Order: sequence, then structure tokens, then C-alpha cells
Amino acid sequence: MASIRFRSNKWQARVSRKGEQSLVSTFQSKEDAERWARSIEVEWDRGTYTNTHQAQKTNFGELIERYLREVTPTMRGVKEDTIRLKAILRKPIAKVNTLLLNSSRIAQYRDERLKEVSAGTVIRELAYFSSIINQARREWGINIANPVLLVRKPPSPQGRNRILTYEEEQKLLHACEPKANRNIYTRPFVILALETAMRRGELLGLKWANIDIHKRTAFILLTKNGESRTVPLSTRAIETLQGLPRSIDGRVLPINFAALETNFKRARDRAELLDLRIHDLRHTAVTRLAGKLPNLIELSAVTGHKSLSMLKRYYHPNPEQLAKKIA
Repeated sequence: MASIRFRSNKWQARVSRKGEQSLVSTFQSKEDAERWARSIEVEWDRGTYTNTHQAQKTNFGELIERYLREVTPTMRGVKEDTIRLKAILRKPIAKVNTLLLNSSRIAQYRDERLKEVSAGTVIRELAYFSSIINQARREWGINIANPVLLVRKPPSPQGRNRILTYEEEQKLLHACEPKANRNIYTRPFVILALETAMRRGELLGLKWANIDIHKRTAFILLTKNGESRTVPLSTRAIETLQGLPRSIDGRVLPINFAALETNFKRARDRAELLDLRIHDLRHTAVTRLAGKLPNLIELSAVTGHKSLSMLKRYYHPNPEQLAKKIA
């Protein structure tokens, strides 16, 4: 039922119905108030009404903050996701009301960010936006459209194919030799990454309790793809592990992400391998393992790739070696 009254030089319309939240809005004319009230009642009758009251009171930054509190802690990449989302909170788009968060504003954000960061970073941030908005729509009762779905994403950057040569490996390991102001775990990390093809996070989370020296295996309980796997250890990997001191917290490499990143970059610069990244070690390891494990099923069991298409992104065979195979 609708009621119209004149209040404070404006016409106020109130629409009420059992089972629905009462709605109130003000207008300059009585006709506009009546028209609005009728439209709400018609939408209620048809079951097409969308309540945007909560959305009107919420800006995008508030959605991000709630996502950080309730959703991010349940994700495996909680640390990196938290850092990235908090950075977005400092952007002007965080102050935009959710009802005004349309495709035009998202596209503007995309174009501005492309001037500052890579296309890959922008694609990741747009994925965050979409995930946050969908969470708000589905579970928080905030009725807004997802404008990200209408925005063209930047072309995906070409995958890296940087492979470390054996000569470069020796230079890098020499630059990682523990000396004053150098972390003793950087060099073992590099060797284990090259020998096992394990991801950075998997190596940093590896514990002595999950290593069986006699069976020459390392068990990874939680991987990026959500499945556990057992990684075989080469003789070199075993020797490296046996030379490590035992940490009180049970980790094989008790060094955090930031410290590893800093120490690796310094070693890389000393070795004059300025284009090298930590993740390139995994590319190198997969390529080397492919020569020893030509069976792709066996190779994927070691590397943890769930599909051939994903494995192909990391596998970069030497054309000269392939030529010898078909000679």
C-alpha cells in the first residue's frame, strides 16, 4: 500500500507490503511521487523489483574491505592477494558508489592502469573486481550488476620462455654463495627449484616432516591447483637437503617471500643476469626434466600441471635436441 504526504516542501512517498521492506523516497511533485509508488507496486506484483537500498549506501572500497575480512583469508594466496587489494583501496575507484560503478568507470580504470603496470597486472585486478562484485551480489545482498563482464580486457601478455643455461646457473650459484649480509638459504632454494620444478610457495612451505630421504621424495600437502603430490628428489637435491641446518619451526627453507625476493635479485644482479626472475627457475626445471621424462603423464605428475596446455606453457624444448631425435 502506498501513502503520499507533503513534508518539508517536498512530496514523500512510502510503499509498504507484507513480506517486503518499506520503501521511502521524496519528490518535487505529487505526480512524481505517485508515479514512483505505482511503479514499485507493479514491480512487486511482477516479482521484478530489485532493492538497491544497500548498494546506495556502499562504495566499492567497503566491498573490498569486507572481501579482505571474509573471503581473502580462505584463499591460498592470502598474503599476495591482501597486498594487492590494499593497494587498490588507495585508488580513486575505491571511493565510487557501487551503483555508479559502471563499465565506463571500469574501462577508465583499465586504461589508466595500463600506463602504470603490465597488461597481466591489469587483467588480474579486473578479475579481483569481478570476484568481489559477484560475492556482494550472491552473498551480501547488494543488488548491483557486474560491469566488469562488459569491459574488454587487455590482450594477455606472451608467456615468458627464459631458460637458464648451465653456464648461467653456475654464475648465479656463485653469486648466491653465503657471505656477510647474504642469506644462507638463497643458494639451496635455487638448487632445489632447478632440481624439483617446485613452485616458490611450495618450496618455502616445505617441512622436514614431509621429506623422506630414504625414499627420495618430498610430499606437498597443498599445491596451487588444490591437490597434493609427491615429488621425486634427485641425488643433487638430496645432497642439498642433507647440507641444510634444521630450523626450529620445521621448515626446510625458513625464509619469507620478501627476503627471498630481495636476496635473489641481489644475486641475480651480481651474476649479471638482469632479465632473470625466480619463476624462470621452474621453466628451466620443467624443460630439463622433459629430457629425462619424455612421458608427459610422468612429467606432469612431477611438476603438478593438471593439463597438457598448462604444461606446454612451461615446457620449452631445445630445437637442436628435437632435430637429433628426428634425424
